[in-house]
Amino acid sequence: MDLLYNIFIDPFVQMVQAPDLLVQTLWEGLVSGVLYALIALGFALIFKASGVFNFAQGIMVVFAALTLVGLYSVLRQWGVRPSDLAAFLALGLTIGVMFLLAVGVERIVLRPLVNQPDIILFMATFGLTYFLIGAGQLVFGGDSKIMIAEELYLPKGPVNFNILGGLVSLQKIDIAAAVIASVMVLGLSIFFSKTRIGRALRAVADSHEAALSVGISLEQIWVIVWFAAGIVALVTGIMWGARSEVSFALDIIALKALPVLILGGFTSIPGAIVGGLIIGLGEKLTEFYWGPLVGGGTDAWFAYVIALVFLMFRPQGLFGERIIERV
Repeated sequence: MDLLYNIFIDPFVQMVQAPDLLVQTLWEGLVSGVLYALIALGFALIFKASGVFNFAQGIMVVFAALTLVGLYSVLRQWGVRPSDLAAFLALGLTIGVMFLLAVGVERIVLRPLVNQPDIILFMATFGLTYFLIGAGQLVFGGDSKIMIAEELYLPKGPVNFNILGGLVSLQKIDIAAAVIASVMVLGLSIFFSKTRIGRALRAVADSHEAALSVGISLEQIWVIVWFAAGIVALVTGIMWGARSEVSFALDIIALKALPVLILGGFTSIPGAIVGGLIIGLGEKLTEFYWGPLVGGGTDAWFAYVIALVFLMFRPQGLFGERIIERV
């Protein structure tokens, strides 16, 4: 009886008695969910355009952030002043690096493997993951780096306010991360749904042969999509790095995008947003209110349990299309 009370009643009693803690937990879940959605968006863009599940998207987040920090350090060593000028020059150069990476992936990886089985393309992105890990460690080293948040004018410090007598503290960098990620997700959604390139993307996603027949270049679409995924990775790396540090451990965080994709659907941009919010809010609430019942650590496996449930009952996700095959 006590167990049932602790599971079904006590958490809700705590929510009512301490609304400030509830708001704090919901906010942390919202920020995590938006950033998960941003990572998942990179996966969804590439999968939608080429049918390739880009296993390297997680390490692209780390690689982009390390490139930014590394270029900033080099520019400072070369005497570029002031520091904010060096930071924005490094940001521009990093965007150029991500574009070159997109071109290189299309020319070296995708183009030779056109019409190959999906598993071959997946393994190619698996190999790309370890290439980027090796290149990142060779050039930047394996140590954690401090993100140049202040030089990019990202705010720091808390914003405090009272809720029913309780103190809620929101970090300014979290507010900035939520706003920037939301604007970027909205901008990419509009870009790929309303522009000519977006229509070409949908044509390529529906049928490569049909897209080619009306003059759409698969090579150009793939470069654009991989470049967009690279920009998403860069923004994600900046936001996560500003909240903690830039290290290869961020690759583990990026794996949370997999349950997000399963929930939302692999080709759905709205699904990435909704799935990210469900995972972010759900894991924070579960860890804070129900985690103590199982010794904590629920945020490490909560997302994957939810994904497993969806795979059993709705494998196409919330916004994915049900595939019906005749036999």
